[in-house]
This record gives sequence, C-alpha cells and structure tokens, in this order.
Amino acid sequence: MTTDARRRGPYAKTAERRHQILDAALQVFAAHGYRAGSMREVARTADMSLSNLMHHFRTKEDLLLALLRRRDDDSPGQRTGTHDLVADILSQARWNQTKPDLIALYAVLSAESVTDGHPGRDYFIERFVTVRRGFEEEFGKLRDAGRLRPGVDPHMVAGCITALWDGIQLQWLLQPDQINVVAYLEAFLDLVTLPPDTAFIADPGC
Repeated sequence: MTTDARRRGPYAKTAERRHQILDAALQVFAAHGYRAGSMREVARTADMSLSNLMHHFRTKEDLLLALLRRRDDDSPGQRTGTHDLVADILSQARWNQTKPDLIALYAVLSAESVTDGHPGRDYFIERFVTVRRGFEEEFGKLRDAGRLRPGVDPHMVAGCITALWDGIQLQWLLQPDQINVVAYLEAFLDLVTLPPDTAFIADPGC
C-alpha cells in the first residue's frame, strides 16, 4: 500500500462514518424532531455506540447543524439550462418530490425552530431571508423583461411563493396521493407571470 493510500484510509473511513451518522440523524429528527430525537436513538439507528457517535459529533447541536449543511449540499438548485425562473422552480419542485425524507426533515425542523433556544433558529432565519431576496431579484428580472403581469410586485411575490412552496410541501407530506406540489406552483406562477411571447412592456409615457 502506498503512503497516499494509507493516509486516505482513515479519512475515508471517518467520512463514511459521518455519512452513516447523518443518515441516521435524518431519520430520527424527521420522525421525532430535534427536541424529542436523542443522540442515543441516532446511535442506535446508525448501529454504533453512543461514545462512537460522540467521537464524530460532540453534541446534538453539532449534529443538527452538520445535518442542515448537508441538506443544503444535497438540495442544489435544479437548473433546466433555459435560464427561465419558472422552469427552474418547477424542476426543483419535481426533484424535491423524489426526496420525501429530506423534505420532511426540513418541514419538521423549520417549524420547530420557532421554539425558544432552538439551535436551528438562526439557520432558518438566514435561509428564509436569502430565499426571499433571491426570488425578489429573479422576479425583478422578469418584470424588467415584461414577464410579470401588470401590478405584480417582485418583493411581494417573492414572499408569496416562498410561503406557498413550504406550505404545499407540508400538505404533500401529509397527503402525497392528493397533493401535486408542481401543479400548485405552476398555477400560482401562471397568475403572476406571462409567457415570453406575450411579455408586457409598459408604455414609458404612461
């Protein structure tokens, strides 16, 4: 075995262990929430001792924050290559429906983060601010291109689609056979945007 291979061995094993722990934490926190989910239950689900788990994550808070970071890494923006916001939103929504465990984790932890002292509170505040700001910028571009319906405010529609998306995904988790997330998002986007071939260009003289 080469020196490089010997060096990679322990690192690869550590990374595999951490991945195993995070998979277990996803199951436990999605099912029970952060408050009720215990490190001991995560260790049991990961089929390892509590001391072994705590070698990798010293506290439950450390574990939660690592899981949220991985959630972001595992949920990249789904781009269609068309540079079309509407198409990209619907593509991301379709991808989300293939990851119910990940969406359940997000729904449980985001709701739980409003409780006093929750370690995920700052994460979710920052995430919502970032998401709304990003949508506002993108809807602003659509407005400038004449793709927003007259009177639609990019700031307001950014908040509305953020709320709709989270809310309809929660309903989908409860009734997956009856709720079509993509259809609801598409219907909302049809209300506020125009197709490229019917773009509205405001008369500068008005």
